[in-house]
Amino acid sequence: MNKKNYINLANRAANIQINELKKIKKVFNNSFIKAVDLIMNCKGKVIFAGVGKSGLIARKISATFSSVGIPSFFCHPSEALHGDMGQIEKKDILVIFSYSGNTSELTNMLKYANRYRIKIIGAASKPDSVLLKASNIKLVLPNVKEADITGMVPTSSTSITLLLGDCLATTVMYKKKFSKEKFKVFHPGGNIGKELLLARDIMLTGKKVPTIGYKSNFKEALKVMNQKKLGIVVVLKNKNIIGLVTDGDLRRELKFKNISENEKLTNFITKNPLVVNENMPAQKALAIMNEKQITSLLIVSDKDLKRSKKTLKGIMHIHQLLQTGIK
Repeated sequence: MNKKNYINLANRAANIQINELKKIKKVFNNSFIKAVDLIMNCKGKVIFAGVGKSGLIARKISATFSSVGIPSFFCHPSEALHGDMGQIEKKDILVIFSYSGNTSELTNMLKYANRYRIKIIGAASKPDSVLLKASNIKLVLPNVKEADITGMVPTSSTSITLLLGDCLATTVMYKKKFSKEKFKVFHPGGNIGKELLLARDIMLTGKKVPTIGYKSNFKEALKVMNQKKLGIVVVLKNKNIIGLVTDGDLRRELKFKNISENEKLTNFITKNPLVVNENMPAQKALAIMNEKQITSLLIVSDKDLKRSKKTLKGIMHIHQLLQTGIK
């Protein structure tokens, strides 16, 4: 086979799935609204279930719900028969995926849920299936063309089930006014967590910040800089920033000018230094440092950013960003 045909075959499979996924809009009806409302008002856990490939999708959607602060876990119908059913309470909701809706392993879980009046949201393609007959809310998936050569291997059918789960999750997120700030709480690790870090999450504060009064002299500035080891000293007047002095500034003064250790610091400070607000994404702060070829940024509040007098909240150093894994 000509290797160019590989690309053609891949394009064929992709195009079939893209076209079939458009049918998802048929599911966005009154039943979908009821499903969202039921999840929104759930007093317990949102429990997902499914067998085979539908089970893998259910596990993924459960993880999505958990990551946005909605208590959720995956329960395999077969494992449920051996004690896991005890995890399911009356105040919980069962969300069950099965494209055919007639998977035999679901039978006992459905009987248990109906017996104890646990609400079921069922998603299947056959309205008269065992799953949808037992469900309180029926999400009827459209019949789709599979993307493989036989038209039998679950491809488009699994994709559209996954899409339905994601649409449920994102709709609930919108209704709950979920934000990046909330997501950071539930997802502090990994690359996503790093992307959500703000300047205030990383900045140095308190005694770690090299500050000095505006009436201080050259010798005192050197002492603070050597103690804090950040290569800068922030000069303050009544807690407000009036400028900064860098290690390079001090070295140039020592090398090229015959200055006294008692020389007033105000004679060679950099006035109106670059400041950023505490809610700036850490990645953006690193980009600014790289662009300006500097190693530190002074952090202030959103309110102070627009004022002539700015109170220092902290300092962010490039080493902190790199150690955190920000790139």
